[in-house]
Amino acid sequence: MNRPTISERCFDVTNALFLALLMMVTIYPIIYITFASVSDAARLMAFNGILWRPLGFSLDAYASVFENPMILKGYGNTFFVVLTGLAFNILLTSLGAYALSRKSLKYRKQLMLFIVFTMFFSGGLIPFYLTVKGVGLANTLWALIIPQAINTFNLILMKTAFEAIPDALEESAKMDGANDFVILFRIILPLSMPVIAVMLLYYGVSHWNSWFHALIFLQDRSMYPLQLVLREILLQGEASAMAVGASVTDAGMLSVTLKYATIIVATVPILLVYPFLQKYFVKGALIGAIKG
Repeated sequence: MNRPTISERCFDVTNALFLALLMMVTIYPIIYITFASVSDAARLMAFNGILWRPLGFSLDAYASVFENPMILKGYGNTFFVVLTGLAFNILLTSLGAYALSRKSLKYRKQLMLFIVFTMFFSGGLIPFYLTVKGVGLANTLWALIIPQAINTFNLILMKTAFEAIPDALEESAKMDGANDFVILFRIILPLSMPVIAVMLLYYGVSHWNSWFHALIFLQDRSMYPLQLVLREILLQGEASAMAVGASVTDAGMLSVTLKYATIIVATVPILLVYPFLQKYFVKGALIGAIKG
């Protein structure tokens, strides 16, 4: 076995140092937010510099967040939107991707042109709102699910993955009497689990972090998803701090740590899902990217 040369060793060391630095730059904001959320508000306000440990220890910010009765309701609404939305997303995206990946589909190129067009141009916010309201979805959680049922980029990604599956499998299944639905659900999808995992992650994160559409379409506060509830808490905390003087009052000091606590509450659940999908992520995102 050949020993690495000096240049190869230098490259390995430089590469390792660069990746370590990149990892620190990526991880430090999460560390900072975590430590700041459990720090003493007064000490945090007076602190300047890099935060490597909590400044004291206080859970007042988390207590303030979870004292809001809307938190559990917001979690319930968000889980409904995420789970129901994922079912619609995967079903409709896979149906569209399968149809567009079939070489026998007439006007396939023209259809793809119209679909890609929507990635760069839209009708605007007001026509979008009027359309959703016109079909009776306004002030319902379905307004957060159905209009976002298919993402164009995800559709193209899944279509590319389906095209990478050998045509011989489809041909042999048709010889055995299988129709398109059988081929899709019993052959194509089981062989496309990496890209399915990527779709679950992309769509799931999108639903979890979504708040703008909820702000537009929902008037009933009992339907607010978690992100909108946390936004409301944060704005109320900032408003109370401004009203009573943030530099000298407990309410004002609490608002400093409140924003970090809301970030942790909103982020941790989706972060816990990512490790289970990580092993599929790179393979699924790049599948079909290189063709022979």
